[in-house]
Amino acid sequence: MQIQKGKLITTNSKPIDVVIAWVDGADPEHRKKRLSYLNKKSNVVPAGAAETRFHSLNEVEYCVLSILKFAPFVRNIFIVTDNQDPKVSAAVYKYFPTRQNDIRIVDHKEIFEGYEQFLPTFNSICISNMLWRIKGLSDHFVYFNDDIFLLRQVKPETWFVNSKPVLRGSWYTPPYERLLWDKIKKGVIKLFQPHKEIDLQASFQVNQWTAAALLGFRFRYFKSGHTPLALNRKSLERYFESFPEILEKNISHRFRKYEQFNTVSLANHLEIKSQNTNFAPSQAVYMQPHNRGNKYVEKKFQECKSDQSKLFVCVQSLDQATAEDQKKVLLEMKSILELN
Repeated sequence: MQIQKGKLITTNSKPIDVVIAWVDGADPEHRKKRLSYLNKKSNVVPAGAAETRFHSLNEVEYCVLSILKFAPFVRNIFIVTDNQDPKVSAAVYKYFPTRQNDIRIVDHKEIFEGYEQFLPTFNSICISNMLWRIKGLSDHFVYFNDDIFLLRQVKPETWFVNSKPVLRGSWYTPPYERLLWDKIKKGVIKLFQPHKEIDLQASFQVNQWTAAALLGFRFRYFKSGHTPLALNRKSLERYFESFPEILEKNISHRFRKYEQFNTVSLANHLEIKSQNTNFAPSQAVYMQPHNRGNKYVEKKFQECKSDQSKLFVCVQSLDQATAEDQKKVLLEMKSILELN
């Protein structure tokens, strides 16, 4: 079933929660802890540990406010972090005072209970692997990164139809060219530097395909993009409790690794194997405002406003944009959310 705007006709009876993964990498304590786990023998920082992966301009505040404004049916919002405070309570109190108790900060220690040997972790893949273990989380939940925002009103059926997640993305063939090149690169390094630890750059595409391959999808896979992603908590629980060794191996890396699998992709392909055909496009505007030149931000937000089919916007690596473009993005979000 292809789902399009205006054609969703079924309702979702179960409560829907939202989970947001967040980190303030500029926090001196967190940065100190992160750097202490990097390989002291190498001057090269792996891509999975790059500073931009951990920076925050308090986008999470706009993320939360957009959910409360445009998805008022959401029951709870869980913000998952590492012993940090995203400081969203003041804004929630100002604009949505009746929703204060619906926001809960979840520490990594809660979701890694019983797996404390893998903490601290600085790896979003590992964190997403464990979200289903949040105490009190609904069976139906939506996973946000803190750089994703709602643009307009959505309905429960935006994310769940017939009690099944809506799968946002498209079908792709496996990234054979990238896989072949990486295999050659790994072989050359091993030949000339047999004792060197090989750390290929992690790939969002490869990580998604790796998850699909785990479930037998060898010749094509369903790739999701930068958009809020609907997940079934029980499906993840059943899979990881059936295959604990797969979970432990994947969460054993403190920084993102090439060989890891993407949790959302795993969840999507579990749904597809169970005959879920709730396929839908991403309905998201994607922007990466650094080094984009004049008027890039204005053009992207014009698309957000003019195209009514766009429900979400992802603003990636805002910390790398110019101060002027950072200001423009936050002002545009204030305008969309009608904040004063």
